[in-house]
Amino acid sequence: MQERIQKIISQCGLASRRAAEELIQEGIVTVNGKVVSLGMKADLGRDHIKVSGKLISSPSSRTYLIFHKPAGCITAMQDPEKRPTVQDYLKRVKVRVFPVGRLDFNSEGLLILTNDGELANAIMHPKKKIPKTYKVKINGFLVDKEKQTLENGIRLDDGMTKPAKVQIIKSLKANSWISITIHEGKNRQVRRMMDRIGHSAIKLIRTKIGCLTLGTLKPGEYRYLTDEEVGALKKEVKTGVSPKKPKSPKSKARSREGWAAKKKK
Repeated sequence: MQERIQKIISQCGLASRRAAEELIQEGIVTVNGKVVSLGMKADLGRDHIKVSGKLISSPSSRTYLIFHKPAGCITAMQDPEKRPTVQDYLKRVKVRVFPVGRLDFNSEGLLILTNDGELANAIMHPKKKIPKTYKVKINGFLVDKEKQTLENGIRLDDGMTKPAKVQIIKSLKANSWISITIHEGKNRQVRRMMDRIGHSAIKLIRTKIGCLTLGTLKPGEYRYLTDEEVGALKKEVKTGVSPKKPKSPKSKARSREGWAAKKKK
């Protein structure tokens, strides 16, 4: 059956549908030897579809990870500028996975990685309204009017934001920590929201996506999702209702540093 090529690339676990569109626009996707353009269709069962010269195929199984992205790391599997990427921390993951959404270079926190293109696309789709929660250290202190502005929606250069949920966690001498939950995925949205009201974000950590929480994962660590967590996330995407938080997994977190240290012993 013929389908749009960006959908096929996503289903094969190479990239999200949005990222697949970017690959097509870069001119590195071919079907039967010919460079394709957006909107074209193909049949994975009959056509030879290649990305950067490599033939793609459907994954034999689905893999789901959560990763604590450190600050100073690119949310990508490779970077032409040779900066640290997510892939640098996933050397032990033999299955090809890709990030669901992005966290900017200076931000850290929860990142989902998978080869399930359909689920990834659903999580990122604005109509699904999957909540994302961030813990943010800001310059100064929020007053009630500013908090209400964030909660009601604030105008950015690319339009109004949807209502957010904001909580003040702790006040320090010159700074404070807040929690903010949004349902959108505008580029650097939380940082731009804070800049707009005059409280720049000093540190930003994403702690939750839907029913998944960062938990005790340290920067650079990752773990596989349990079947219960995957099921809960899929249910949330399908129904729009956040289920009861899944049980904490028994599996230990893994990290690039941890595996290297274990190998030396």
